[in-house]
Amino acid sequence: MKVNDWCMYCGECAGVCPRNLIEVKETSIIFSKKECKDCRLCMQVCPIKALEPEE
Repeated sequence: MKVNDWCMYCGECAGVCPRNLIEVKETSIIFSKKECKDCRLCMQVCPIKALEPEE
């Protein structure tokens, strides 16, 4: 997952991650790529589309 500059750190992504791999701080997102199963729920719920798949 790539976090774009316009992320508001609202926490919606962390709230839907079924594996609890996303931790939202005041100005950053900590994400465990190693454990991710690429379900993309975090990207789907982001209200401003700030999350994108890694290329």
